[in-house]
Amino acid sequence: MSSPPVGVKGDPYSAQSSPTRRTVTPTVSGTPAGGLLMSSDRYHEPVLATEVIEILSAVPSGVIVDATVGGGGHSELLLSALPEVGIVGLDRDAEAIAEAGRRLARFGDRFRLVHAPFSAIGEVLSDIGVDLVSGVLADLGVSSRHLDDPARGFSYRHSGPLDMRMDPTQQLSAAEIVNGASRAELVEILLVGGEDRFAGRVASAIVAGRPFVDTLSLAEAVVAAIPAPARRKGGHPAKRTFQALRMWVNGELGELRSVLRLGLDLLVPGGRMVVISYHSGEDRLVKAEFAARSGGACVCPPGLPCVCGAPRDLKLLNRGALKPGGEELAKNPRSSAARLRAAERRGRDAG
Repeated sequence: MSSPPVGVKGDPYSAQSSPTRRTVTPTVSGTPAGGLLMSSDRYHEPVLATEVIEILSAVPSGVIVDATVGGGGHSELLLSALPEVGIVGLDRDAEAIAEAGRRLARFGDRFRLVHAPFSAIGEVLSDIGVDLVSGVLADLGVSSRHLDDPARGFSYRHSGPLDMRMDPTQQLSAAEIVNGASRAELVEILLVGGEDRFAGRVASAIVAGRPFVDTLSLAEAVVAAIPAPARRKGGHPAKRTFQALRMWVNGELGELRSVLRLGLDLLVPGGRMVVISYHSGEDRLVKAEFAARSGGACVCPPGLPCVCGAPRDLKLLNRGALKPGGEELAKNPRSSAARLRAAERRGRDAG
């Protein structure tokens, strides 16, 4: 089989697909029982929910974009707490769109769903006649539903197809990469998405063990390739490999770069962006973009007025990244890797 277009020789962070955008009208599947979290089938526990509500409660009235709506957990909380805002929810997973539609139908025209990757945020808003927004929320990573459903191919603990596509309509899947990429391409993928110090050993084991037809056999090959002392710490030995493959299949770093650039430009003065990441590479991208646009790119001598033209159109809202507290970690251990960064758009003439 020829090597798939994994993008190693081009932009290793580019998205692999751009599905057709489709606006979805939420439909009611039952009567809400009251309270904030009313979905009987919890698609995904919203992470750092209290912090998200607190940060976005200060934005001007208008539209908030939930760029990774998932099952609608964050959107439900925001719509309940902030009656003066409406939400446009994006997701490239049709299953998530369906769940969010059921969960949020009671909010009527305050909520609109669009089947699209969050890199399409500008086109989506233009299509529905929205020029600027009051807030952007991006909860990155993979949902609990993806991890818990072996049929989606994200799990290294249960046998399933080598899929890992968040949008099943896209062509590239994990099977094409695992069984078709060269060893050098696999090393690059594992280093970019997994920051794996055993990337070379794992890549060699994958090439030697081909073809792989399911996730469990791949996970077993990865575990066998990692030295025994390293297997006993840091969680499941295949975690980094599966994370790296998932991120590459879905072009997640490229999507993040797009939403950072486009989303910040779409904010009104006083509008805020909140990004929750679960991967150190993602967090570094967010930190760097926020810092650069809040004056961190200035090269002028300290103590003198800035004349270099460095952007200063953002104000950082927290020093460092916010992390889940003990109570949240006890309820949702999967939130342990979450890191939240937030910034506010200054006036258009700032800087």
